[in-house]
Amino acid sequence: MNITVSPMAPDNIKPALNVIGLSKSFGPLHVLEDVSFSVASGETVCLLGPSGSGKSTLLRCINWLERPDAGRILLNGQQVGISKGGVVMSDRELAVMRMRIGMVFQHFALWPHLTVLQNVMEAPVHVQRRPKDEVRAEAEALLRRVGMYEKRDAFPARLSGGQKQRIGIARALAMKPALLLFDEPTSALDPELVGEVLAVMRDLARDGMTMVVVTHEMAFAREAASRIVFMDRGVVVETGDPEAFFSAPTTERARQFLLRYAGGPARDPAT
Repeated sequence: MNITVSPMAPDNIKPALNVIGLSKSFGPLHVLEDVSFSVASGETVCLLGPSGSGKSTLLRCINWLERPDAGRILLNGQQVGISKGGVVMSDRELAVMRMRIGMVFQHFALWPHLTVLQNVMEAPVHVQRRPKDEVRAEAEALLRRVGMYEKRDAFPARLSGGQKQRIGIARALAMKPALLLFDEPTSALDPELVGEVLAVMRDLARDGMTMVVVTHEMAFAREAASRIVFMDRGVVVETGDPEAFFSAPTTERARQFLLRYAGGPARDPAT
């Protein structure tokens, strides 16, 4: 396989996230193999690739929801999942670490018995032990930001998928994370609801939120990403500037992917 990799953040910007030599297998299935890339503070990096290429597993490893077999993950210089003594973090240590990494899931993962406002307030109040009045004011501000303030007293069952996902974003932001992970946040939505979620994500990107986004929304990736990381069969095949990646990919595998999912590159890289 022809592989072109320049996966690091710009040299003059300190990385917020470093993924170094990450590998993960499930039995005989090698899902990730020696994956390395970094994300600078304020960058939006979109992970693209066909289904089964390891993108979602990579996100789950970054948040230590899956334990990698090899490699390191550094968040602002601190190793994720491994304590200073070189052993796997305890559940308590992992919980503290995860406060710094927000995650927005495909299927919302809202608590059905809590209202919209309570969903956003739950973790800051009960995990971070922050004052309830302070958290309420911040949660209401976040709901206004994602266009859901008027639904603050509703329960998730009464909401559309797009509304649920916007609440999921507000809930992740309520923890004031250093890094926000999106695992195909629009894949479970009806087509007419996709735009409202992508609009919130574009605003976050413009505001400089550090994000890693797994998505099949090619127009969003081209417009909002700082860099593209293209994966196939568990490896990073190509990375680069979105405009360059979409107009002139440097690998045949990326070109084939774009022909199928994005209408093809502007020109054949071999010409």
